[in-house]
Amino acid sequence: MLGLDGSGKTTLLYNLKYSEHVVTVPTVGFNVEMLETKGQGPELTVWDVGGQCGMRPQWRHHYADTGVLVFVVDSGDVRRLDEAREELHQVLRCPNLRSIALIVLANKQDLPGALSPAQLGLRLDLRRVCVDRVWFVHPCSATSGMGLEEGFRRVAYLLKTWLKQTSKGFPETVIRLKLRYFAFVTMRQFLRFG
Repeated sequence: MLGLDGSGKTTLLYNLKYSEHVVTVPTVGFNVEMLETKGQGPELTVWDVGGQCGMRPQWRHHYADTGVLVFVVDSGDVRRLDEAREELHQVLRCPNLRSIALIVLANKQDLPGALSPAQLGLRLDLRRVCVDRVWFVHPCSATSGMGLEEGFRRVAYLLKTWLKQTSKGFPETVIRLKLRYFAFVTMRQFLRFG
């Protein structure tokens, strides 16, 4: 899960894990948690990697075999939107991420003055940079939990679709993927493809 420092990645992760607001501190390094998807797809091992300037060059080491890209944005911090847009565009230029689905979580929707998902999509210039990929902006609030489960159900669905497309012809029973700070280990039999 990527995003600038202060966008709410860690709060989001722990709200998903424990279904309650957990007080967090800025992430130095990373946090790792297992999340169940309640039958919606494989269990997720979520890597929440710090978004400070010094950590961002490390993001690229986790792009290989990415199936779904999740980028968290503080939709109430208008003054940092240019920085968020530049970082997201840089990530999307990576050849390993070409055509990968993008989910932008428009976090902090519960705050006054937060941009709507449509406004955020315009400000991030997503139509122009996402012509070759499925993308959407999903509203959420990491502190209240609003929109988190639905957003990650969509992540699980997109991942399951991606696994179905990429696993055809693979003889292995175990598929190991490191997905945009989501690492997955799943048995092919577990996934029920139409």
